[in-house]
Amino acid sequence: MGDTRSGPPQPHPGRAIAHTTGASGFRSPHRSDSRPPQTPRGVRRPGLDGRLGTSPPVPGRPTLFLGGLALLFAFLTWQAAVDTPLRRADERLGRAITGSRLPGGAAEFLADLGNFIVAVPVLVAVLAYVAWRARRAGTPRWWLPPLAALVALAAVPALIAPLKAVVGRAGPPGMEGDGFYPSGHTATAAVAYGAAVLLLLPWLRDTYVRRELTIACVVLVVAVGFGLIRRGYHWPLDVAGSLVLSAMLLITLTVFLHRVGRTGGRRQGGS
Repeated sequence: MGDTRSGPPQPHPGRAIAHTTGASGFRSPHRSDSRPPQTPRGVRRPGLDGRLGTSPPVPGRPTLFLGGLALLFAFLTWQAAVDTPLRRADERLGRAITGSRLPGGAAEFLADLGNFIVAVPVLVAVLAYVAWRARRAGTPRWWLPPLAALVALAAVPALIAPLKAVVGRAGPPGMEGDGFYPSGHTATAAVAYGAAVLLLLPWLRDTYVRRELTIACVVLVVAVGFGLIRRGYHWPLDVAGSLVLSAMLLITLTVFLHRVGRTGGRRQGGS
C-alpha cells in the first residue's frame, strides 16, 4: 500500500469553504454572515470625532446605578439628620482632618475652587467652545448639550437649598448656624467641572488625553471636598452626600448626551 502522504497536499474543500466569506457550513467562523447581523457593519456609521455621535460612554444600566446612588444618598442624609454612631464618627474624623498638617493656605485654595465665581465661569467657557465647534461642524441640535449642562448646574441650588433647610445640620466648630448638609461648594465643583469634561470628551481624539482629563476632574473635585473639610467649613459627611448627589446629576446628564448623540448620528446617516 502506497504512502498517501508522499504526494502533494490535497485540498480540503470543507476547510476552504469554512474560511470563505459568507460561508454558512458547519464549523465555519463566518457562518453568521449569511444572515443579517444585529448591528450591520455596512449600515452602522461611526460618529465622527467631535460630533454628537461620539458622546461619552454610558453605564450599561444607568437606572440601576441611579437607584443605588439614591439609596446611598438617602442613607447618608438620614445619618446626617439624626444623632447616630456614624454621625459621631464623622465629626471625630472632621476634627482630625482639620488638625492635619496640610497648610491652611493650600486648603483654602482648594476650597475656593468650589466657589460659584470660579467653577461656573469654567463651565461657561467650555459651553461656548463646544457650542462653537458643534455649530461650525454642522451638528444637528448643537445647542442641546450645552443647554443640558446648564440645566444640570441649575439643579444644584434647586436641590441643595431645600435639603439644607430640611436636614438643618450644624456646622463644624467656629461655623455659625445650621444647614451644612449637603455641601453646596462640593456639588458646584463636581457638576460644573464634571459637566465641562463630559462636553469636551467627544471633541478629543486622543484616548490618553480623554482618560487623563477625566482623572484630573475626579482628583480636583475630591481635593475641593478635602479642602472644605480641612478648613473646617464642612463635615466629611456633608461632602460625601454632596458627591453622591452630584454623581446622580452627572449620570443623568451622561445618559441624555448619549441619547442626543445617537439621535444626531442617525440624522446625519440618513441625510
